Amino acid sequence: MLNAKRWFFGVMSGLVPILGMMLLLMPPAGAAQPQEGTGEPAFTPAPEYRIGPEDVLEIFVWKEPDLQREVLVRPDGGISFPLAGDLEAAGKTPVEVQEELTRRLQKYIPDAVVTVTVTKVAGYRIFVVGKVTKPGQFVVGRYVNVLQALTLAGGLTPYASENKIKIVRKKGDGEITFPFHYSDVKKGRRLEENILLQSGDVVVVP
Repeated sequence: MLNAKRWFFGVMSGLVPILGMMLLLMPPAGAAQPQEGTGEPAFTPAPEYRIGPEDVLEIFVWKEPDLQREVLVRPDGGISFPLAGDLEAAGKTPVEVQEELTRRLQKYIPDAVVTVTVTKVAGYRIFVVGKVTKPGQFVVGRYVNVLQALTLAGGLTPYASENKIKIVRKKGDGEITFPFHYSDVKKGRRLEENILLQSGDVVVVP
């Protein structure tokens, strides 16, 4: 009996460090998981994310399995859904699309409970032009700030004017610009200029 107890406690003393290490390595509940083959965290759009063309939406209507499906946002920004018809999705948040679908479906399903989730982001596009290593359009699966956008473009060339960079954003029928002093920001100054970019923003490096 004494030998059995010694064996049991010996096994447990060996397992405790192993279990502790497993708990340390486990991601916290709700943490973003890396996308397969990329090592990048899966992108979960924030509630204020504005849907764009070519995004994929998962639409779920509670207790209506025939009305659960993935929907691709068309290039014109619209989607089609049974009973609801065509509606504009681009430029709206998932919650706004959800509310519009709920309103339309209630004609046929009075207690409709609708959930809209963005499962694939393709409409978040930014542009970096001018004196960078790799200028062009970037389709990004996550929000990026100005410094991150410049990194995506391979960084500045030796001839770039570091403190004359600007971000151009469409606003209604016109445009607004934001200054970006690269040499200051990289030294920890003017950090408020390192804004999160919106889809369609153009970073201009003269």
